[in-house]
Parts: sequence; structure tokens; C-alpha cells
Amino acid sequence: MTEVTEAADGARTLLSLVPKAESKQSMKDFKSDQEVRWCPGCGDYAVLAAVQGFMPELGLAKENIVFVSGIGCSSRFPYYMNTYGMHSIHGRAPAIATGLATSRRDLSVWVVTGDGDALSIGGNHLIHALRRNVNLKILLFNNRIYGLTKGQYSPTSEIGKITKSTPMGSLDAPFNPVSLAIGAEASFVARTVDSDRKHLTEVLRQAADHQGTALVEIYQNCNIFNDGAFEVLKDKDQAREAVIRLEHGRPIRFGADDEKGVVRNQATGDLEVVDVTPANEGQVLVHDARTASPTTAFALSRLADPDTLHRTPIGVFRSVERPVYDTLMADQLDAAIDRSGKGDLGALLNGSDTWTVVG
Repeated sequence: MTEVTEAADGARTLLSLVPKAESKQSMKDFKSDQEVRWCPGCGDYAVLAAVQGFMPELGLAKENIVFVSGIGCSSRFPYYMNTYGMHSIHGRAPAIATGLATSRRDLSVWVVTGDGDALSIGGNHLIHALRRNVNLKILLFNNRIYGLTKGQYSPTSEIGKITKSTPMGSLDAPFNPVSLAIGAEASFVARTVDSDRKHLTEVLRQAADHQGTALVEIYQNCNIFNDGAFEVLKDKDQAREAVIRLEHGRPIRFGADDEKGVVRNQATGDLEVVDVTPANEGQVLVHDARTASPTTAFALSRLADPDTLHRTPIGVFRSVERPVYDTLMADQLDAAIDRSGKGDLGALLNGSDTWTVVG
């Protein structure tokens, strides 16, 4: 069950502590007996089907897989997975999942959250899970609206968005979840789209293989309160000019005939889109998701126009190795026991800095 190797710096690196399934599994094994209750046509159905279809690839015992969610439409997800799960507290799913992942390293822990749940009340929990690099996989469903509470603007809604809570248009500048994650030093950051099953599954596969926190932003359509928010990325003809597909080791080009490319402006250092010619073809950036510096990944995350979504990169922005919090904590606990021969909570609580009030 346990497989541990030594990293170059001597720290233990987790390969697989989660028990394997005793027999081959199928998508059906991961479907619960609960009636799926989302609005007809909701993008959550596509994500659920992709996750249920992907889970058998992991080959893990479903009893050792846990889905933790907060509050929102997406947070009904644990009910529909035939695994363990918890529909928890608004915004607190990363905190609860952190406790599970660090105390039970034999579990594969997944967080399902929405743009409101994760980036509003749950903002601090999210960024601290990312910076700690806890061994979690976080699926952030982004529909740019509050769906469960019937159509108020969310932290990712564009400026000027007319909603029930902003009848004259939202004044708030929206969060870019990918930029936020990269800024928090997340070791794996990706973006995909609910209706692109092949791309979504490939991103999930890479996230599952990653050691540490993996955040996957999933553009998801709310056909009731924000229908068509990502239509430019889904329509076959428009997507050719709007979507930039990031693939590690390949030039960053897009367009109907790959006629456009991303280059670095030599004067400002910023990234920009150009028409590719024989003269500038050698300047087109080759995507490197594994470079230690987050600078280029962050710059890529800023390419998209927040209003029109033209030139939106999808794929894995960053995938780097960093010490995993769970492993570091386990090493500390092992070291403490090795020094004392046994754990002594009383001695820890009554250390040299205690004092007594008398008289």
C-alpha cells in the first residue's frame, strides 16, 4: 500500500499511500443512488460525468476517495459520487479538506467549490491551502454568477454586470482565479471548460498525478442566470480565434490556421499576441509549465480580455514540484517521536514558557 521515495533534497516524496482498488472499476461504480438535482442543461452535469468517468483511471479504492464541498450549486457534488464525502460549510471546504489530507494520507482528497464559495467568503482558506501545498485537488466551478441564491453578481462577474444585486451594473473588478492561484504560489494551476470533455479529462488526469495542491478552474455554464457566459469559447468558429490552448513544450499559437502567436515584447517584457510571420516565428513562446518562476504563467493568465474572453488560455499554466505540506508535517511528527521515544502531549503543553499565578 505504501510507496515512498527519497527526493533530491532528502525529503520524503509521496508517490502512493492510497489503497488500490481490488478489482477493475467503471464509471457506474462511482455513481451514487442519489437523484441529480441541478437545473436541466446546467454545466455541472458535464463536469460530474467527466469526473465519474475519469475516477476509474486512478485505480484507487473508492472507499479512500473523499469529495469535500462548501455551499453552492456545485457543492451538491459529493451526493452524486459513490465515494466518501462531506457537504460542509460555506467557503470552508479547503480548511476541512486540509485536516483530512494531513491526518489521513491514505485518502485521495478532492474539493469541489464555486466562484462565490471559493473566492468570496472562502478566499482566505483557498489561498492558504494553495501556499501550503496541501495534497488536495481543487475543482473551482466558475459560472461568473451566484446560481444557488438566484442570480446575484459574484467575485468573477465582469464590471458592469446587471444582476438582481447590481441593477445598475457591478462596480467590482473581478478576480481572475488562475492569476490568484499563481500569485499564491500554487504548484499546479489549470483552466478548462465544462463542455470540452476530452480537454477536461486530460486536465483532471494531470491534476490527479500532481503531488501537492492542484487547482483547476472550470468554466461552467449557468443556463438559468448567466446563460452563454462562455459561448465565445464553446462555439466552434469563435473558439478558433478566442481560445489559446496551452501545451507544455509546444509553441503558443492559435487561430484557424495557427496564424497568431504569443510573444514577449522586448521593450516592456509583457506578453502580446501577434500575427506570425517568417520574421517573428522564432520569437513565439514555447510553453513551459514546469519552469520554477511563476512570471510567465502569471502573464499568460492576464492575456484574456475579462469582458469578451477573447484570447483566453486554457490548459495547464503551471506544474512544478514543491515540498508537500502533508509529508513535511509527517516528517516533523516522526522526528518528535524519534527524539522522545514517544509522544508526550503534556510535556508539549507544559513547556519552558509556562508560568503560574499565585496569591
